[in-house]
Amino acid sequence: MIQAKGAAGQAIVRLTLSDFRCYAFLRLEVDPRPVVLTGANGAGKTNILEALSFLAPGRGLRRTRLSDVTRREAGSEAPWAVAARLERLSGTGMAMDEMPTAVEIGTGRDAGSERRLVRIDGQPARSQAALSEVTSALWLTPAMDRLFSDGAAGRRRFLDRLVLGIDPAHAARASAYEHALRERARLLKSGRYDPAWLGVLEERMAEGGVEMAGARKRTVARLNQACAEGIGPFPAAHLTVEGSVENSLGALEPPEAEVKLRDALAASRRADAESGGAAQGPHRSDLLVRHAGKDQPAEHCSTGEQKAVLIAIVLGQARIQADLRGSPPILLLDEVTAHLDRARRIALFDELCVLGTQSWLTGTDDSLFADLGERGQFFRVNDAVVTRA
Repeated sequence: MIQAKGAAGQAIVRLTLSDFRCYAFLRLEVDPRPVVLTGANGAGKTNILEALSFLAPGRGLRRTRLSDVTRREAGSEAPWAVAARLERLSGTGMAMDEMPTAVEIGTGRDAGSERRLVRIDGQPARSQAALSEVTSALWLTPAMDRLFSDGAAGRRRFLDRLVLGIDPAHAARASAYEHALRERARLLKSGRYDPAWLGVLEERMAEGGVEMAGARKRTVARLNQACAEGIGPFPAAHLTVEGSVENSLGALEPPEAEVKLRDALAASRRADAESGGAAQGPHRSDLLVRHAGKDQPAEHCSTGEQKAVLIAIVLGQARIQADLRGSPPILLLDEVTAHLDRARRIALFDELCVLGTQSWLTGTDDSLFADLGERGQFFRVNDAVVTRA
């Protein structure tokens, strides 16, 4: 079983928000210990976690439009900004040794557009993908309590974030695939069946799609090893990625799988023009999860068991990243104690402290975090005002 190194990690020590959600301005200074934010519903706790999630590539933990993140009083065209100082904790992993001891990260909305800007140590980055080279974040939200019973899209996004924590190039790879997918759909919808240009796009999709599928399969294999025995009272989980491309890689070498996907895309142009998408590709794949101890699909388990399985996967992922990259991800855990009994709460707090990375937790009830004690730092959030508890 993979063991967390416990000594390496990363931590946000200063977070600054401007015109973000309910915050006109917030500057929060913390240390590497777990950060606990408590307060009433709607006080602004989750908004802080969402801001932190924008320090990683993607659309944030709420997956909303950038204009919707802007503080309403600032006006719909106003920009917002999130800035953070990320410090490296002690460790010996090669990836961490190659990192500077501190990194300044800034991101936000370009005024009047849906374009997101990123700066690292004051220099503009070419794309969001650059963030994956300096930090990693993983989150759980109440909406994800339905992950196993809702549609496949949410599970794909969850899986791809797990992959990104192990393979930072996955962000750029997925972005290029999605761009080619959209361009192909646009051409097909317009009725312009230019075989040369469609062939180029399908070649890009085949190459990128097989790389994405291979990265997913490797991540799932590592997670199954990490989750095989369970983590404390959290159950063992078994994951499978199901999809036409992933299944092909079980029988074919990558070049052969690329040819198969490229030919399938070419053969389905007419049908895809009518449907407005593509019938095959990694954008159709699904993540299947089983509660190993009960040998049943996670979606058939109780709400509490599903939450425990999900936490087990996240903790397993954190251990993998500590082993492979020298540092586990920063964990953003929104209302994570809901549906957990005291034994599992204690086990979760213990594991977060052993991992050696920073975690941010929210809740409405202070007493649920009492077992964390002096190992954590506590803040009260009340109408977008944050004070030390």
